[in-house]
Amino acid sequence: MRAFALICLALGVVVAPLAAAADDAATLRNELEKMRQQFETVQQEYQKAIQSLSERLQRLEARPLTTSNRPVVAQLPPPGQTQVSQPRLQELARPRQPFALAQRSGAGQLLFDMGVAGDFVGNLVRPRADDLNVGTFAGRENRFFPREIELSLFGQIDPYARGEVRIETGEEFEDGVRKTEVGLAEAHITLLTLPYGLQLKLGQLRNRWGLLNQVHADGLPQIDRPNVLVRYFGEEQLVERGAELSWVPSLPFYLEALAGIFNGDNDTAFGRGSLKAPLVTGRLRTFLEFDDAGALQLGTSVASGETAERLRSTLVGLDAKYKLIPPGWRHPFITVAGEGVYARRQVNVSEDLNGDGTDDVFGTRTRNRLGFYTYAEVQPWRQWAFGLRYDQTQILLLPGKERAVEPYVTFMPSDFLKFRLAYKRTDRPHRDGFTDGALSARTADEFLLQAGFILGAHPAHPF
Repeated sequence: MRAFALICLALGVVVAPLAAAADDAATLRNELEKMRQQFETVQQEYQKAIQSLSERLQRLEARPLTTSNRPVVAQLPPPGQTQVSQPRLQELARPRQPFALAQRSGAGQLLFDMGVAGDFVGNLVRPRADDLNVGTFAGRENRFFPREIELSLFGQIDPYARGEVRIETGEEFEDGVRKTEVGLAEAHITLLTLPYGLQLKLGQLRNRWGLLNQVHADGLPQIDRPNVLVRYFGEEQLVERGAELSWVPSLPFYLEALAGIFNGDNDTAFGRGSLKAPLVTGRLRTFLEFDDAGALQLGTSVASGETAERLRSTLVGLDAKYKLIPPGWRHPFITVAGEGVYARRQVNVSEDLNGDGTDDVFGTRTRNRLGFYTYAEVQPWRQWAFGLRYDQTQILLLPGKERAVEPYVTFMPSDFLKFRLAYKRTDRPHRDGFTDGALSARTADEFLLQAGFILGAHPAHPF
């Protein structure tokens, strides 16, 4: 009996620690399970918090502009109620930050863009036309030459103004000599936040006159500019120093109004070159959309100044441009455009009255001239376009009309590279001032080749 008691005592001594160890292991497992559940709960809450913050950020980014960034618009009271108060004049006249620029912040906000555009032209004519310099690019017949190499610097000066500088070079023909010079093409600033929604551009700039005057060589729809624009404004077109004010009123339809005052340095159309008798320009432009049927732009322009002889010269233009862009296309399928220019110019009437070999001015005469061009282009594929242009121009200071037809084809491997080939036939009157009445110059057949590229940033071309 004593032996049995001793055995039970020994077993109790051995089993009791084992049972305690088992209880400790179970407790530890329970604690680990609780910790695991707590960790999973915290992890789920953390993921929910991240998802909530992400959704909030997306809503903030998609939220429209705040009231402080929106332009102030005077609203009329509901019908039957009297307007309690109206905005004060100083409130309307106060410059405001453009709401599109107000959201732009951070590094690089005030940096400017830089780009280079190159335009090379080849002009092939018959030997006789080469000798008489009657090609489209006079003095550069049967040559391949850089017409316009342009360095552009443009961007925001601050939230209230934009600046642009263009430096260009190209081969020119003046006084019987071909030369290449580097010069200032444009340098101007645009004040974006004037009262009443006005904007002011001042400096040296291409006037926004007609369809193509503001377009640089790399953006022309054909290789050369239409004959009427070259005959009435010269090869460089209207590049003037002065100021141009623009306004887009709040109307149910789009309307842009421009008015400018310039020196009048253009020798072909004006030439006075003084603000004592400034060149005054104006333009109205509207834009109409027809859903899937395309878009139409209509415009009218006027420019009036004095010539170097201090006589009045006025030019009035009407223009239209239509584009058909099928749904889903990134380029126009059909483009049709045209522009007419009416010129009214006073000229001196002179004659050798004394027989001394010198013409004496004894009066003035008004000459009225009219010219126009129209073209159509079809672009069935992104990289290929085919077009035809017709020109008819009354010679500015002499009798007769000049007519030209120009079919062309354009190949564009990308938006930054362009090649164009054209054939141009020009018929001139007998007395047109080109060759002292040489009959061989009345008809000119030419092949024109263009190669152009854009390197870096480049402003968008107008419609």
